[in-house]
Amino acid sequence: MNTHDEVIIIGGGAIGLASALALVEAGRSVRVLEASTVGSGSSHGNCGTLTPSHAAPLAAPGTVRKALGWMLTPDAPFYVRPRLDPALWRWFAHFAARCNERDWLETMRHKGALLQHSRALFPQWITHYGLDCEFAESGVDYVFRTEQGFEHDRAELQHLHAIGIATEVIDGVDYERGEPAVKPGVFAAIRFPGDARLRPDRYVAELARVLRERGGVIEEQCEARGIVVERGGVRVDTAHGARDARDVVLAAGAWSPRLARSAGLSRLPIQPGKGYSITYDRPTLVPRRPVVLRERSVCVTAWDSGYRLGSTMEFAGYDSRLNRRRLGALERGAAEYLHEPVGPAKREEWFGWRPLTYDDLPIIGRVPGHRHVWAAAGHGMMGIGMSTGTAELLADMICERDPAMDPAPYRAGRFL
Repeated sequence: MNTHDEVIIIGGGAIGLASALALVEAGRSVRVLEASTVGSGSSHGNCGTLTPSHAAPLAAPGTVRKALGWMLTPDAPFYVRPRLDPALWRWFAHFAARCNERDWLETMRHKGALLQHSRALFPQWITHYGLDCEFAESGVDYVFRTEQGFEHDRAELQHLHAIGIATEVIDGVDYERGEPAVKPGVFAAIRFPGDARLRPDRYVAELARVLRERGGVIEEQCEARGIVVERGGVRVDTAHGARDARDVVLAAGAWSPRLARSAGLSRLPIQPGKGYSITYDRPTLVPRRPVVLRERSVCVTAWDSGYRLGSTMEFAGYDSRLNRRRLGALERGAAEYLHEPVGPAKREEWFGWRPLTYDDLPIIGRVPGHRHVWAAAGHGMMGIGMSTGTAELLADMICERDPAMDPAPYRAGRFL
């Protein structure tokens, strides 16, 4: 079988499907190639929060010192498994160089811009496409049990305010009075009223449904094995034969660098950051909005259809083992803060590889080396929350329209 499309998108997660939908809406013929099933990667198991509040990048002053201190604590929120991996340590050298206030503030502006633009687009997409994914403009609360943890985050609020992110500081006693799900002992909370939530697996399934209804093609169980750059287009070698197109988009998350290398293109500095979550039936008493239990870096999201604990970041390469100690850390962390930390029945234990660039900004745009190869990858933990803005920006560039926002901060060429 040999096909020819205008655009092939490699990767059937939130970024790939949203980008495909935006391109179909722009009149392009689009084919999505997914190695497994749609939404089976890092789009599946995250906590589904849409969080401009998370504009601050991972590469922050003091992060390297914390990471080194946690290397002997396998269930630490940010854990680097000691091993010989030259690519990882090159990545970390660049990451460490950015752990200064100037780069941190600059990245915050660009990360915040994409998060805020995407957040503004979500209600439009939900309504226009009729996406049934438990979307709610709920806000998100950061909850602190220590003064030290609270003061650390409060110092960031002035910078978030400067880029237009609203916050509300709530005294611990007042917070406990308004949120019966938390145990006594809350020092304070920070509310981000502009944040929202949805159920990510349902969101991705709905994107796939709408894409198919509008003429997009999705091939599941169709692994892309390599890209051959040809005159006037590209050829993607797959498990089921060649697929030809004028343009190809690498939206395969943490696997995108391997595909770029197969075509001899510029290196994409993306490392897999392993995240974990546990999904339960909904407990009787749940927080009224998503909460981040800050000292333990655990995110808690309740939907009508379920309840999830998630987070943590483990740099362990593409290790496919389920680390039960890290799953246990989610439950232990939730038990410190919540009366009902887990649900009555456990439905799923999950891990996935988040695609992380060392500057914590995604790569969106043409890959240096060929005008028909594009990237939409490296979104870290923000793939769901950045999906609509990424899709719009990518479609604008491929279709040669004036972009809705400045694409320069996300260009792949910044790493050269």
